[in-house]
Amino acid sequence: MFIDEAQIFVSSGTGGDGAVHFRREKYVPRGGPDGGDGGRGGDVVLKVKHTLNTLSSFQFNQKFLASPGGNGAKQKMTGRSAKTLYIFVPPGTLVYDADTGELLGDLVEREQELLICKGGRGGRGNVHFVSARHQVPKTGEKGEPGEDKKLRLELKLIADVGIVGVPNAGKSSFLAAVSNATPKIADYPFTTLEPNLGVVNLDLDNSLVLADIPGLIEGAHMGAGLGDAFLRHIQRTKVLIHIIDGLSEDPIADFTQINSEMALFDPMLKQKSQLIVFNKMDIPEVQQKWPEMKKTLESKGYQPMAISAMIRQDLQPVLWKALELVQTAPEPEVSEKIPVYRPEEDPEDFHIEVEEGGFRVIGKAIERAAKMTYWEHEGSLRRFQRLMETLGVEDALRDMGIEEGQSVFVDEFELEWQD
Repeated sequence: MFIDEAQIFVSSGTGGDGAVHFRREKYVPRGGPDGGDGGRGGDVVLKVKHTLNTLSSFQFNQKFLASPGGNGAKQKMTGRSAKTLYIFVPPGTLVYDADTGELLGDLVEREQELLICKGGRGGRGNVHFVSARHQVPKTGEKGEPGEDKKLRLELKLIADVGIVGVPNAGKSSFLAAVSNATPKIADYPFTTLEPNLGVVNLDLDNSLVLADIPGLIEGAHMGAGLGDAFLRHIQRTKVLIHIIDGLSEDPIADFTQINSEMALFDPMLKQKSQLIVFNKMDIPEVQQKWPEMKKTLESKGYQPMAISAMIRQDLQPVLWKALELVQTAPEPEVSEKIPVYRPEEDPEDFHIEVEEGGFRVIGKAIERAAKMTYWEHEGSLRRFQRLMETLGVEDALRDMGIEEGQSVFVDEFELEWQD
């Protein structure tokens, strides 16, 4: 099944916890702290796999969780770092943040990668908190939480040539005749309900990738008929083969209508090179129309060609002409490169909301620190209090009138205010 849109949830791995441990050996009465660091959590990376051409693998698997890092241990042993979680997508995949609509990446090249969520760093063991005043620190860090995102994936097929035309013009017959594709073919409109890709080998050195786009009708750019669901698949093509139905009552009207629908969907489409192909020349009635059609199209600046996809007549000249247009087509303008990873807002920013029973502190750094704190260890608790003071949270709470005994909520943790 051809699936060109999907929504998934991804989450990187939490870092491993740092160990709070003291060396305990015979004849070593004051061994000191030896708690090791936690390992790093796994990253989440989208990676292009050139053999894929649909997003159907995400139809039943929509949640991807990277592994957490291993916990630190005694004797300063560091926990293992988790492996990167690779999610494979077809070339031509656009990646959006589903919550904000922001474009995160456009994956078009073979083996291209996009880092989506960084794994959390491992927490530090108590060996890092030794000082002249604290020789036996009962202080450590839990692993940093991972990141998570909801992603919307949108596929735009990558092909050299897009085949367009009204329903039943013979697009699928043309693709089947010249390539290894096996699209459904029948003598009624809307036989093709999804795009089909085919590879054409002209000789040992030259080949083309063709995309057969389901037939367009008036109002397609607004969703009529099969609508704009498939129009985007011709945006990446370099050249268009516009197949005209020779049996149509008004072939020129069909030709004009398709061009109008493409221009209304994306004005850049009208700038693509078009190879006009008049189909069904095996029928005498169509043969009679051809001289007048050729004259009319040439007056519009085109160089039309006539074929019969059904009996495979004059197909090779069309393919060689298409190759010529592909090779001379201008390269698309490259927009500013999207970085692989972009940090969010200043992590030290925070704000405070009044809620029933106390005050809630909301901010990336403070919430992350709360999750990394060993609340059962007095040293870790003091360290969190110092962070509250450094970030200005304590002063902000005082300015808002907090009183002794009131609750301060940070993420899922509840603290009691003592002044």
